[in-house]
Amino acid sequence: MSAAAVLLLVALGVLGLALLLVTVRFVRGPSTLDRLVSLDAIVAVIMCGLMAHVALTGDSAIVPAVVAISLVGFLGSSTVARFVRRAQHDEHGAADRTDRGEDDR
Repeated sequence: MSAAAVLLLVALGVLGLALLLVTVRFVRGPSTLDRLVSLDAIVAVIMCGLMAHVALTGDSAIVPAVVAISLVGFLGSSTVARFVRRAQHDEHGAADRTDRGEDDR
């Protein structure tokens, strides 16, 4: 086994450990935003693992799947962040608007 293959296997091991730790944060995260950030990290670790697999095997058929996963992860995170912000704004927004003298639009 070449040195590059050993290095890639070590990288996959480290990514597996990172995935385990981020999954623990996802399960235990006290807030929705903690879970959102950990879900983004899970997606990033999975993409890195897939690309390490591509580097190890030389099979580039997975690359379009990695691009699709990154797009879905970005869109999902953006959508959830928008809904969380809207919920926080609705929860605290009415008092903030009256304090600043803004009207209800």
